Formats: sequence, structure tokens, C-alpha cells
Amino acid sequence: MNEPPARLLAVALPELPEVQPGDDLGRLGAEAWWRLTVEDESLAPQPGDVLVVTQKVVSKAEGRLVRLADVQPRPEAIAFAERWDKDARQVEVVLRESAEVLRMERGLIISRTHHGFVCANAGVDASNIAAEGVLTLLPEDPDASAARIRERIEEELGVLVAVIVSDSFGRPWRFGISDVALGVAGFLPLDDLRGLPDSEGRLMHVTVVAVADELASVAELAAGKTSRRPLVMIRGARLPAGEGSVQRDVVMPQEADLFR
Repeated sequence: MNEPPARLLAVALPELPEVQPGDDLGRLGAEAWWRLTVEDESLAPQPGDVLVVTQKVVSKAEGRLVRLADVQPRPEAIAFAERWDKDARQVEVVLRESAEVLRMERGLIISRTHHGFVCANAGVDASNIAAEGVLTLLPEDPDASAARIRERIEEELGVLVAVIVSDSFGRPWRFGISDVALGVAGFLPLDDLRGLPDSEGRLMHVTVVAVADELASVAELAAGKTSRRPLVMIRGARLPAGEGSVQRDVVMPQEADLFR
């Protein structure tokens, strides 16, 4: 087993302009990274670097937006909204984005998205959007989104880096949110240590490290929630080699869920 890095560096890239549907997010990311390099040449992209991109700007660039004015809520959404003082149109959008509603009470909706993610409001969000009355939806295929950004970064900067598309999720039985990976490109999102010796020489039987999720949280700490810096470069992480997928490798199949 390789030793972990002695140093991990996470740097938020310069601000992006307001991202619009159809924008080339990979090109915008490359330009931001180039501006960072002008300030500090040591931060020029290198093989092994990771670029973490927040879901919000990915969704904006891909046009995953809904105008509330265009939404006609169903009776179930209206009843729930009236009971909990919510916008029935937003409730309707959440229901549309949910492959399965797991819990719907106290004004909260916990659902499973078509990707398999279990989260609040199916990832539908109204925060950090300049336009009023507009919601963002999760990308249709976050792994593919990460791959496109990775390819564009290579075209623009000549370096093939790893990419993570991240979002903030709540955690069962714990207060507070933490960023997780919705999509990855250029590495395996899990580091399977089963069968390897621990520090005392004992074989590990269940240890699988969620590397992509951990890096997403590192990036969120580096950028913050309100900095307008949705891209973070991370250097020094030991990435499991391979071409991974969050949907394929990380999302737990329903038959393995002990809480259903």
C-alpha cells in the first residue's frame, strides 16, 4: 500500500463570470486556472492534480434550470405546500426529479433521484442563482459532465487532470452538510483497502475509503459557500488509478440498504 501524501494543497481558482446555459465550462475553468498560474507559476496544472467543480455551475452551463412560472403543481404538491408554507411549484419540481420519495413530512422531502442519490429535495436548489424564480436541477449524468470538463481542460492547458463534480448533501443522524462527489473522471472514486495490512500488519476486511467524497469536502473548505469560486484545484492526493463512476461505483444498490 502506498504511503499517504505528506502534504495536501487545495486552492480555489479565481472567480468565474456568471455561468449561462451553453457556456463552455471546461474552457472557463481552463481560463481561471491560467489566471491562477499567472499569479503563481507553481500552481500550473500537473498530472495528478484534481479539479473540483461545484454542481451549481455545471447545471447552469448544461441548462438544467426550471422557471417556477412554467410549473403547474399537482394536487399532492399543493396540499404539502399549504401545510408547510412552501411554494407548491418548487414541491412539484422536486417530485418530478424524484425516482422515489422516501419521506415527505415536516416540510422536508427526502427522495432518491434517477441517479440513485438519496438526498433532500432531489437536489433541486434555489440558492446562488442570480435570476429570481429559477431552480437548478442536478446534471443528467454527472460522470459524463466531469469527463467533458476533463477533456476540455486537456485541450486548453495540455494536461490531463482528474475532475470531480461536487454537491452539498446532508448526513443521516448528523447535523450539518458536507460536500460529496456526484461525478468523477480520471480516477476511481473509492480506494478499496480490503486484503491489505493495516499499520499493525493485520489484514483489513471492510475498509473502502470514499476518496472522491473526501476531496469534494476538502474543496468546499478551500472555497467556502459564498466566495463565488466554484472551482478548486487539489494537489497531493493519492488517487486510485482507473476510470471510475460515482453512479456505478459509489451509489449503493437498494438491496444492500439495511434501513429499508
